[in-house]
Amino acid sequence: MLFEFAAETVALLALAAFVAGFIDAIAGGGGLITVPAVLLAGATPIEALGTNKLQSVFGSGSATWSYARAGHVKLKAQLPMAAMSLIGSMLGAGSATLLPQEVFRTVLPVVLVVIALYFALKPDISDIDRGERLRPAVFMLTLVPLIGFYDGIFGPGTGSFFMLAFVALLGFGMLKATAHTKLLNFASNLGSLIVFGLIGSILWKTALVMGAGQFLGARLGAHFAMKNGARAIKPLLILVCLALAARLAWQSWNG
Repeated sequence: MLFEFAAETVALLALAAFVAGFIDAIAGGGGLITVPAVLLAGATPIEALGTNKLQSVFGSGSATWSYARAGHVKLKAQLPMAAMSLIGSMLGAGSATLLPQEVFRTVLPVVLVVIALYFALKPDISDIDRGERLRPAVFMLTLVPLIGFYDGIFGPGTGSFFMLAFVALLGFGMLKATAHTKLLNFASNLGSLIVFGLIGSILWKTALVMGAGQFLGARLGAHFAMKNGARAIKPLLILVCLALAARLAWQSWNG
């Protein structure tokens, strides 16, 4: 067999990855589509997580490059912050089997609803930067590795956490926050991928095909976000937060 699954199944997974890449480049939450899709195809949970990280690297990398080319994020200047996200995610992925994930499934839906309410009810959120409430150096050394650690150990909602942190604490406008979120998401995906690759939990052929779909979808999503700004990012971010909260609450209720 050419792939780990039948060719038609891999084609459907690539389509799911394309849609996920488009959504993820704007508001995060692409794993809401890809992880269940890989599980439905017949992968084990750990294979689904590892495969998702590989194909997500293509999507977050594509979106990051698109935002950087348009000047919304300066890659060289943000490399230290990206490195902290990568290190945090590697530590998180390495600890995934040591900490009870049921805690996340119980608490996270409430946190995601709070994030959705923050963006829904705060009227002055736009593409215009505001004053920072936390020094960038402190932000980089504390919140960035912490969120990266969370991405490595669990994952859902990572983009929402980065978005909230950039907007609420560094005063970024929505589009700038989205661009920087995708860079840190790329780094955290890469860190987790390294760990999952070392333990052999990636369906490489399927993941690479899905990665092509992610790459194309993310490019379109990034261009859509840059064209429409906060008026497109804000409602989709709220929707993704609520969808993630509903999914996790359902999993916890039925787990």
